[in-house]
Amino acid sequence: MVDGDVSHDQITRFLSAQEYTSKDLWQQVKPTVRSVKREDGVLIFDDTIQEKAWTDESELMCWHFDHCSSRTVRGINLLNALYYCNGVSIPVAFELVKKPIQYSDIATRKLKRKSDKTKNETMREMIETCIHNTLKFRFVLMDSWFSSEENFDFITGKGRQGNRT
Repeated sequence: MVDGDVSHDQITRFLSAQEYTSKDLWQQVKPTVRSVKREDGVLIFDDTIQEKAWTDESELMCWHFDHCSSRTVRGINLLNALYYCNGVSIPVAFELVKKPIQYSDIATRKLKRKSDKTKNETMREMIETCIHNTLKFRFVLMDSWFSSEENFDFITGKGRQGNRT
């Protein structure tokens, strides 16, 4: 995408400089999004797990169910939003799935972790942020496991204030 103008080392140094957030990403991509946005844009949500089997467990580096392999894996879980419009795909938001709450599973007596909010809640917050950022889109695409009446009502405007369809 950058025709060799940026090296792998430059990217590594850039990412190591601070802990970046979705807001930082938006500030970087906003001019590009504004130059290509159209009413028929598409907002695409997907999550991915970067498996790290040998890294110590933490609220970020923990066990997640991987729907692709139908098993639980240890790693970093990332929910991301991609804006597609006019033949261009641009990442516009992301959230790292953190599980700060530790509990003991009653059935197995194993120590487990959980998040204080679901990925569905996180996705809805990300959509709300995209709307707040005046991102123009006509459709929201996502994996089928995001499909719920609550999410569809939210997306169509029935489940939130400031209805937008």
